Amino acid sequence: MTLEEAKRYLLRRAKELGLEAEVLFQEERELSLRARQGTLEEIKEARQGGIGLRVLVQGRLGYAYTEELSPEALDWALSEARDNALLSGKEGTLPPGQALGSHDLLGEGLSAPLEAKKQAALELERALWADPRTRSVLMGGYMEKEVRVALASTLGTEGAFRTGLAGMGGSLVMAEGNSLKQGWDFRLAKEFHALDPGRTALEIREKTARLLDAKPLPTGRYRAYLEPKAMAGLLFVLSRSLSAKSALEGKSRLVNRLGERIASEWVTLVDDPTLEKGLVSRPFDAEGTPARRTVVVAKGVFKTFLHNSETAKALGQENTGHAFRTYRGVLDVAPTNLYLEPVGNLHLEKGVLITEFMGLHAGANPVSLDFSLQALGLWVEEGEVRYAVENFAVAGNLLELLQAIEAVGEEVEWEVMGAAFGSPLVAVAELSFAGA
Repeated sequence: MTLEEAKRYLLRRAKELGLEAEVLFQEERELSLRARQGTLEEIKEARQGGIGLRVLVQGRLGYAYTEELSPEALDWALSEARDNALLSGKEGTLPPGQALGSHDLLGEGLSAPLEAKKQAALELERALWADPRTRSVLMGGYMEKEVRVALASTLGTEGAFRTGLAGMGGSLVMAEGNSLKQGWDFRLAKEFHALDPGRTALEIREKTARLLDAKPLPTGRYRAYLEPKAMAGLLFVLSRSLSAKSALEGKSRLVNRLGERIASEWVTLVDDPTLEKGLVSRPFDAEGTPARRTVVVAKGVFKTFLHNSETAKALGQENTGHAFRTYRGVLDVAPTNLYLEPVGNLHLEKGVLITEFMGLHAGANPVSLDFSLQALGLWVEEGEVRYAVENFAVAGNLLELLQAIEAVGEEVEWEVMGAAFGSPLVAVAELSFAGA
């Protein structure tokens, strides 16, 4: 049975049984190529997909899914969702339906021949050796992901979209004298042809080499400059506190703080699923709410949580269209392209330029927003990098860090950690560093 036939079958059977139902279909195709020592040591391609059902029975919601599209499997999933609704006791509704259209956000972005992608991976791995300080190249690689989503309901929801990403990155070890540093980075784009193996390799080499011959950083409080990659990691931690679902569960420090100043005036935080070429842009969310730009924090003032229809109703606030679920999962809330708006008032002076935080999952608490993180960095003085610093950790609270932001750069760079998180260079008045 095709996807279209499966959707129609489920909606027809649900109506025959007097059920309100929502059908979410997802299919992912992934390709990964890994080069090492001048040869492709790994070529993987995988597909995964299925249909997730959300069914309303007597005012209660139930979920089920199937990866098989036979009539027998679809009937089982519908029956399972109905039984789960009756057992769960979870009250809810399905949103009113609307026509959402069919959207292709990928186009010909991944259409290059496989041979070109193989050569790109090999070229990247080869280019990582171009610096005489390179001691070993652990890998150079290419990856891509194509995603198809379709949503339909008995209430009239009907829409679909196709999206995807291409990426290229690698890892190497560089040495100078007795100093050794391992580097890793990855570049993502909506199109294969937007990637440049030589440029990516150069960036990886330069970012790794600048950390050689590092000096221990004395313990103290210093002005901090957070490079985009470091700040994006903190936005990833913050994102759970921005979820209205977390607020309802008592897991957000931002409960009862709408309308309050939670950050400095230089902080405007936006989630925009409509960004052209946005890495995880989408036309609508997992409930069929059309995508729109949402200002979460405006010049330091907390304006809204990110909502799906359930959380918006529970808190009496506007649905922002941030419903998220996979075909296997239940309804949640998640950002898309969440970023700190550029300002362009930042000038390097004196302090620690933090290039990367390590161990975000272990060292940062998304509920309390406290963090204590190992980091890599550079000492800057009079606007110039003087030397690398190492063997230090940075500790504090993320809300206090946001309030201490005193300048923001002008160019947003992106990292993908489920959602896409973007930031320019950020200056923080003072942070606590535990070093030598």
